[in-house]
Amino acid sequence: MEEPPKYRAPALQKGLAILETLAHSQEPMSMSDISSALSRSRNEIFRMLQVLEDMHYITKDTAGGYTLTNRLFALGMQQPPVRDLLDHALPHMHRLSEALDQSCHLGVASGSEMVVIARVEAPGMLGFAVRVGYRRPLHLSASGQVIAAFQPEPVLEQMVGDMKRAGETVGRKPLEKLLAPIRAQGHLVRESEVVNAVVDLSAPILVHDFAVAALTVPFMRGAGVKIDEAAATDLLCRTAETISHELEGTRIA
Repeated sequence: MEEPPKYRAPALQKGLAILETLAHSQEPMSMSDISSALSRSRNEIFRMLQVLEDMHYITKDTAGGYTLTNRLFALGMQQPPVRDLLDHALPHMHRLSEALDQSCHLGVASGSEMVVIARVEAPGMLGFAVRVGYRRPLHLSASGQVIAAFQPEPVLEQMVGDMKRAGETVGRKPLEKLLAPIRAQGHLVRESEVVNAVVDLSAPILVHDFAVAALTVPFMRGAGVKIDEAAATDLLCRTAETISHELEGTRIA
């Protein structure tokens, strides 16, 4: 049983509850929607919405619907570990995208989900790219599975707990059946569950053998591909390994 919080800050709790409610909504929410979702009166919600809007954490459309801005995401990106990861990864991602003529993106774990924190679009006229900020449950995404596969047991257990609390139906044994082959192979190649004619190629960014991120190429099959799937997978894995060594401050032998 969880112990009750030692200290309370009702206004702060109310503001955070509004942000979390908007984060889980697929559409803009009116003041009435938010007050109903939180079981609070419109008067309680009104001032908090005004403050959050003034501080640019939320925005209101012409119909009166509120949505999150990217301010929280931008703050998260300024954390030194994330900034360091991006500084090392982005130059290599650009070179990888250029070599493959395909897009690539970098994903990290965020609670029960994988979130894309950087992407490089394909340099050619055609390509498929995932937007920055895109989220998907860890166990359902290629990047999320790769990240989960290379975690210490306590962290993996916490991830499973987070997924269950988020309402995901995931068992430890079925999850392990997904992750074991990824660990054995060192990367993941699978048909995209979202887009036809795309195969997800994903490799871990490792620091001391644990994944801090996953580098993924949504590889578009078809006539005229610059590099075939096997060669693309090899280049992806070597790129991920290079980034990993740079983050560790070591060199590839």
